[in-house]
Parts: sequence; C-alpha cells; structure tokens
Amino acid sequence: MKQHLWILELMCRIYVWAKIWAYGIGKIVGGQFHRAGQIPEEIATTPIAEVGSFDLAWTFFGYSEGYIWFIGLSQIVGGGLLLFNKTKMIGVGILIPILLNIIVVDFFFEISAGAMLSAILYFLMCCYILYYNKKQLIEAVKKIVGIQKVSRTKKGTWLGYSLAIVAVLGITVIEVFLINWVGR
Repeated sequence: MKQHLWILELMCRIYVWAKIWAYGIGKIVGGQFHRAGQIPEEIATTPIAEVGSFDLAWTFFGYSEGYIWFIGLSQIVGGGLLLFNKTKMIGVGILIPILLNIIVVDFFFEISAGAMLSAILYFLMCCYILYYNKKQLIEAVKKIVGIQKVSRTKKGTWLGYSLAIVAVLGITVIEVFLINWVGR
C-alpha cells in the first residue's frame, strides 16, 4: 500500500490545481467579488451599516483591480507549480497561506459553508502533499536554518547585540520621520 501513496499525492496535486486555477481565473475574469462600477444595485443603495458581511467583504475585495489580479495570479501560479515535482513544494508554500486566509474570511464573514469546506479540503490536501514529502521538507528546512556555530567572546556578543539595538532604534526613527513626512 505504501508504495502506491504517490498516486494519492499526485491526485491531491491535480485536484487542488484544477480547483484553485478555476478560482484564480474566476477572480480575474470577474466571476468573484463586487467590482467597482458593477456593484449590485440593492447593495449599492443600502447604507453601509446594513450591508451583510458577505456583500461587505465582496465589495471590499472587488474595490481594487490590482488586488484582484494579485490574488487571482497567486492562485494560478501556486496551483500551476503543484503540477511539477520540482516546484510542487513552492506551490504548496504559496497556497497554504492563501487557503488559510480564504478559510478565515469565509468563517468570519459568513461567506458560505460550502466554500469554506472546499477551502478546508484543498488545505488538507496541501498538508498531505507536505506530509508525503516530509523528508525533503525536513532536509530543506535544515539547509535553510542550518546556523553555523560561531565562537564569540562575551564582549563581542554584547557589542553585537548593542549595535543591533542601536540600529533598530535608528531605523525606527527613520520610519517615523518618513511616515510623518508623507502622511499617514
């Protein structure tokens, strides 16, 4: 049985790709969100305090064409990367935060129980892809976070921390100046 688990992993990759790709295309071609200038009249004429959470979220997300394209292309690219063995982990890395965001928005804005369950299914499939490839994932993480032990004197360590704190304070002052200069 274990030697055939690759088929389950491949099925998850293809399924998530197909669904996420369709959602990404749907966003770009206008199948999702209430876009500026295309807000349904019953929503556009309702006082904002009386608009339901679903329509409020859909109107907000549809306000920016750039945001719609960013989300849609992120889904298309993340899903597409699932199709290839060499890029599937990058695809999962792109899709997991997107799917978590979708689940949270669906839950808190009461978008649709069915849509939320679908997003949970895609998320769990991505988690299975990670689990199936756990050896490669662990090796990659070890390479990324593999910090070499550096011997320092106590004086050198304190000096390094002191310089880092002074640098953080300096960057904070610059950030506050820039924010005040351009306006909040």
